Amino acid sequence: MACFFRSRIAEKLGRTLQQSEDAFIPALSAVPVFKKQQTADFKLSISTLRISGILPSSGDIQLQTEDLATRLKQDSVVEDISAGCGVINFKVNRKLLVQKMLEPFGKEEDVKFGLTSELFNTLKRGTTLVEYSSPNIAKKFHAGHLRSTIIGNFIANLKQSLGNNVIRMNYLGDWGMQFGLLGAGFGQFGCQDKLKQNPLQHLFEVYVQVNKEAEHNEDIKQAARDFFRQLEQHESEAVSLWQQFREITVDEYQHIYKRLGVHFDIYSGESFHQDQAQEVVQQLQSQGLLKTSEKGTGVVDLSPAGDMSSVCTVLRSDGTTLYITRDVAAAIDRKAKYHFDEMIYVTDKSQANHFHQLFHILLAMGHSWADRCKHVPFGLVRGMKTRSGEVVFLEDVLDEARARMLHNMSQSKTTKEMDNAEDTAEKVGISALIVQDFKGPLLSDYTFDWDRMLQAQGDTGVFLQYTHARLRSLIRRNEGAKAAIFDPSLLFDQTSITILQHLLRYDEVLYQSAQDLQPKHLVNFLLKLCHLIASAHRELPVKGSKQDVAQARLQLFSGACSVLANGMRILGITPVDKM
Repeated sequence: MACFFRSRIAEKLGRTLQQSEDAFIPALSAVPVFKKQQTADFKLSISTLRISGILPSSGDIQLQTEDLATRLKQDSVVEDISAGCGVINFKVNRKLLVQKMLEPFGKEEDVKFGLTSELFNTLKRGTTLVEYSSPNIAKKFHAGHLRSTIIGNFIANLKQSLGNNVIRMNYLGDWGMQFGLLGAGFGQFGCQDKLKQNPLQHLFEVYVQVNKEAEHNEDIKQAARDFFRQLEQHESEAVSLWQQFREITVDEYQHIYKRLGVHFDIYSGESFHQDQAQEVVQQLQSQGLLKTSEKGTGVVDLSPAGDMSSVCTVLRSDGTTLYITRDVAAAIDRKAKYHFDEMIYVTDKSQANHFHQLFHILLAMGHSWADRCKHVPFGLVRGMKTRSGEVVFLEDVLDEARARMLHNMSQSKTTKEMDNAEDTAEKVGISALIVQDFKGPLLSDYTFDWDRMLQAQGDTGVFLQYTHARLRSLIRRNEGAKAAIFDPSLLFDQTSITILQHLLRYDEVLYQSAQDLQPKHLVNFLLKLCHLIASAHRELPVKGSKQDVAQARLQLFSGACSVLANGMRILGITPVDKM
C-alpha cells in the first residue's frame, strides 16, 4: 500500500537531513495520474519543508530542490529520483509497486485498504456525534432535507471507517407553535380514519387548511395558542395527540431512510429539551449573561465590546423559550449523555449565524468543549422537479429516479437479466442523486438535472455502478482463473501501472475528506478510477489471454473493484453486482 512507499521515502529523507521521518510525511504525496502519460509515483514539496523549518526559508527554492535531489540515493525501493519545479519526484520499483498495492486483496483485507495509513495517525479518534436530516414531524419528507440526510450519512460513514465511535442522531423538528396550529386544526378538520390510511398526506392537508383559516379567523389563532399551551403544560389529551403525530411521522420517515440506505442510532427532537431550556435560561441569569431588551425579550449580548450591538434572543416576552434556547439545552444534554469528543451539525448555509450564536453562547457559559462543535453548511438545490411539476416530497424524487432508471435499463443493449430489476434501478437511481450532489463543494448551490444525472457515460453515479457491475461480472465469469500468486512483471504495462499509481492516492483522498468533510475528493477519485478501468477493459482483456496473464489481470481488476466498492459505501452508495 501507499504507506509502505511513503514511509520508506520519508526514512531516506530523515537519514539525509538528520530529522525524524514523521516530519516528511505531510510533504510527500502521490502524483495524480494522466491517461497515456508516464508520471513519477510520489513528489516531495520543498516549500512545505521550508514552511515547517526543515529547510531554510530563504534562498533559491530551485537550488535547494536540485541540491537535495542529488544527495538522495536510489535503493531497492526507489529506482529513480529527479528534481522538478520546487518538487523532488520519486519513482518506485515496479515489481514492489505491483506486489505492495495488490497484496491486501490476496489476503482478504479488502475492506482495510488505505485505512491503516500512517496519515491518519495525526487525526484525533474518539466519539463523534453527527446530527443530520432533522425534518419536521407531521409533514411529508420534503426534498429539501435530502442534502442534509446524504451529507450527514457520508460524514458518519467516513468517521466510522477511520476508527471513530459514531453516534448518528436525527434531531426532529417536533415542537413549536406550528403544533398548536396542527392540534387545533386536527380538532376541526381531522379524521382518524384518514390518518390511518395516509397519515402524512392527511396531516399535510389539515395543516394547509388550518393555515388558510387562521389568516382571517382569530378564534383559530387563539385555539392554536391554547393547544400549544396545553402541550407545554403536559396536558394528557394534547400530549397524546402530539405523540401520535410524532410516532406516525418517524414510522413513515423510516421507510424513506431505508430506501436511501440511511439509519440513525437516536431519534431526538426539540421536545426532549423544552424543560431543560428553562434551566438554561436560569443558568444564563445566574451567570449574569441574560439581559432584558427594550421589547421585554431575554437576550444574550454577543458583541465583542459588550455594548448590545449584537444580541441573540433566547426568551420571548411571554417567558417561552426559542429554538436556539432548546439547541443550547440539547448540546449540554448530549455532552453529559454521550461524552462526545466532537459534534457535527449538518444543515443548509442559511443557519450559519444560528450555529455561530449557539457555539458563542455555550463558550460564554463556560463549556470549553463548544470549540469541538462544528457546523457543516451546504447550498441549495435549484430546479428539483418531477414530470408532474415542482417537487415537494422526497418520495416523489426517489420514485421518479427509479422509474427513469428502469426505463433507461430497459432501453440499453448491455443490461443483464436480473431477478429484481426494480431494486437495481432504485439503487442506481439513488447513486445518481448522491453523485450529482457530491461532485462540487458542499457550500455551492447547484441545478438539478435529471438527464445529466442519469447518463451511463460521463461522471455520474450510474457510471460508478455500471463499472462496479461490469467488474463483478468479469470476476464471476473467471472465478476458476483467479490465483493467489501471480507474476507481477505481467502488470508492468502503462495501463496497469496507471491504475496502481491512482490507487496510491486513496489514503490521501480519505485524509483530505476527513480534514474538510467534503465528499467531492472521494467522488472525483472514484470517477477517475472508473475511467481508468474502462480503458483497462479495452487494453487488458482477460478472455483469450494466456492463463498467467489472465490471473495477473484478474488480480488488478479485483483490487480496483474492492477499492471502488469501499469508496462507494463511504459515500452512502450500495454497489450493485448486476446491471
